Amino acid sequence: MMALAGTTPAVVATLFATRAARSADKVLKVVLVSDLKGIDPVFNTATYAAYHGYLVYDQLFALDSKGKPQPQMVDTWEVSADRKTWKFRLRGGLKFHDSSPVRAADATASILRWKDRDVVGKALFSAGAKLEAVDDLTFTLALSDPFGLVLDALAKPLSNALFVMPEAVAKTPATAQISSAVGSGPFIFVKEEWRPGAKAVYVRNPHYVPRQEKPDGLAGAKVAKVDRVEWLSIPDANTAISALTAGEIDYLQNPAMDTYPVLKADKKVRFVTVDPTGSMVWIRPNHLQPPFDNPKARQALLHVIDQTAILQALGAPAETARPFCGSFFMCGTPLETSAGTAGLDKPDLEKARALLKESGYDGRPVVFMQPSDLAANFNATVVVAEAMRKAGFKVDIQPLDWGTLSTRRNNKGPVDKGGWNLFITVATALDASTPLTNPYLATPCPNDVAGFPCDEELQRLRRSWWESTDEAERAKLADQIQVRAYQVVPYINGGQWKQYTAVRTNVSGLGETTVPVFWEVAKEG
Repeated sequence: MMALAGTTPAVVATLFATRAARSADKVLKVVLVSDLKGIDPVFNTATYAAYHGYLVYDQLFALDSKGKPQPQMVDTWEVSADRKTWKFRLRGGLKFHDSSPVRAADATASILRWKDRDVVGKALFSAGAKLEAVDDLTFTLALSDPFGLVLDALAKPLSNALFVMPEAVAKTPATAQISSAVGSGPFIFVKEEWRPGAKAVYVRNPHYVPRQEKPDGLAGAKVAKVDRVEWLSIPDANTAISALTAGEIDYLQNPAMDTYPVLKADKKVRFVTVDPTGSMVWIRPNHLQPPFDNPKARQALLHVIDQTAILQALGAPAETARPFCGSFFMCGTPLETSAGTAGLDKPDLEKARALLKESGYDGRPVVFMQPSDLAANFNATVVVAEAMRKAGFKVDIQPLDWGTLSTRRNNKGPVDKGGWNLFITVATALDASTPLTNPYLATPCPNDVAGFPCDEELQRLRRSWWESTDEAERAKLADQIQVRAYQVVPYINGGQWKQYTAVRTNVSGLGETTVPVFWEVAKEG
């Protein structure tokens, strides 16, 4: 018998009920930037885990198209006058894929597991947060210190997004990966058909209870309009393009940018903008190991970066690329700022060499992990490494697939013990747009997020930002945070650009959700 998302009889029964008319099923075949390498969206910060999460789980609150938190699984809520005591009541009738009811105990257990891994969760609980399930549908959150962004925290959207799991699953320590994918979301994961590196399969959840509001960003109704989503792995860019134009796949998240002219000429393919703000290259040094344990070496790295050269290497067309963006909160967001950006606006190799000398760099090789299966990260690594060599760094590029890299980057040890010095990732506004949600801007001491920066002053400024309820004060604090970040250099912005998603013309209903979600998506024919 086929195994699904936890292999319970109720889930298996649901699958076979939905397969009664398989010949008439609508199957959406998609290729995303990476295949599904793991199913735990708490343990793993890689985007593929969050993409999986949005299919099978739901959130207590979700961000709308304007970045504002809206109720999702929550029906009603109350807050005390001092905003330290919150009471939430879940919508009635919600069920997990195994037909068990969604309870307040599931929500609280999910929050507790999430907070052990996520920078936003840790920030919330640093305010003395305490949870209690009052009854089957009601739970409370009590704070001892101010925290101005409770709903934003509960709507955490991407790296370590806050999804609600069954209590028994959520009690798995955050340091261990879960093996169940039972959620309450619009799709059910078909675990038996999962082949890492090849395919992951999801079927429509016939018992999902959508909200009544219209879809808006990641919030509102989540109505599955296809019966089956097949997430395929086609790492070769040209093969993926051929599959799309031949109708073998329906959705290609980020086609290689040098293939845009070919796709534009195909009358059965169209471009959509799923991410209205765009993507940004992040260059992340390891703060625990030399040479980047010294701030002078990190500042030297800052002065070698040429955003224009990086975006050209990515193949970003001029109309999709920003000439320069130095904002840690990304450009085009409410907190965009130019404070403190001097040094990144144009490369200065002479300054980089001077800072590198001041750091006491001894010429040791810098291990630069290069994702072999992600074109943007791969090409950006080549450009940055070449500039580093011109500034006096000895660079050792080590190619490896993204799944291996995303595991190795958690290693805090020296390079001869499987450690590393540098890697590149690509982020969106869901990651970056506030000092609270940006995981790579967090600098707690100690820090468990890959890169491991530790700076008490930057962390103090971040805390002041999320404690404030005054937007004007927050804007000033955002400037101060960025000024300090340019001194600490937790990571470096490598350029911002918009990427198109290519779909067959018979596919409709795609919204500007920043991340690929497939509720409301319909397929004709």
